[in-house]
Amino acid sequence: MHKWIVSALLLGIVTVLPKPAAGADSVALSPTLEAGYRQMYNLDFDGAHATFQAWEATHPEDAVGPVSNAAAYLFSEFNRLHILESELFTDNDKFTKRKKLVPDPQVRAAFDDELNMGDEIAGRALAKSPQDANALFAKVLANGLRGDYAAMVEKRNMAGLGYMKAGRLLAQKLLALDPSYYDAYLAIGVENYLLGLNSAPVRWFLKIGGAETNKEDGIAKLRLTAEKGRYLAPYARLLLAVAALRDRDRDTARRLLSGLADEFPQNPLYRKELAQLQLP
Repeated sequence: MHKWIVSALLLGIVTVLPKPAAGADSVALSPTLEAGYRQMYNLDFDGAHATFQAWEATHPEDAVGPVSNAAAYLFSEFNRLHILESELFTDNDKFTKRKKLVPDPQVRAAFDDELNMGDEIAGRALAKSPQDANALFAKVLANGLRGDYAAMVEKRNMAGLGYMKAGRLLAQKLLALDPSYYDAYLAIGVENYLLGLNSAPVRWFLKIGGAETNKEDGIAKLRLTAEKGRYLAPYARLLLAVAALRDRDRDTARRLLSGLADEFPQNPLYRKELAQLQLP
């Protein structure tokens, strides 16, 4: 059962940003939001918050703005608490014996406020148009963020799995509208890969509950995002690096982490992981 528990950890950190079909116009693909996500990946959280807040001010009916700002709050906690280090993900014993972390209450309050605002805006949009792709994306992202906080900060693994499933179902609905939303495949890939790590009896049990547990399909979906995603490609590459480390494929992990280190020089995580790979 320990691998099932580990599967709650990565969750996808399901920050999924859709890519529209040719000719489609989506405020979620603004260069402003793109800049904010890149600032977040580069650990410039103050800059990311400023970028996302400016977007919220000028686009008050876009749920992606506040949910993206919530993502910046969550990643700042991950950075402060050293949550994204690969040793925690690849060592099952370390994960199961990890201590419950002490979150920053001010960050938690801001995180919740932004997600609640995003829920309200997305709810209004979906009430008018149930196929509103931008609002669906905001709901996918919000589920992933809440699941990450529950599992990785609060150590509530079952709650995290519930959010992961909900996010995957919404991502499938979004992709049914347009399969070229390549970043949305991340939500499906994460669930399949992580739950696919379990033994056959556990996978059967999870399938009964409606989960998807195909490890190979999960890797394929993560690769699709890594190769064709617009904003989530860096995160998909990080997840693939973790998967490679679990499979003892150090060459693939080294290649992926080296590319991330070059792309985001202000984030020391990738260089630290590369240094670990040099050890015998």
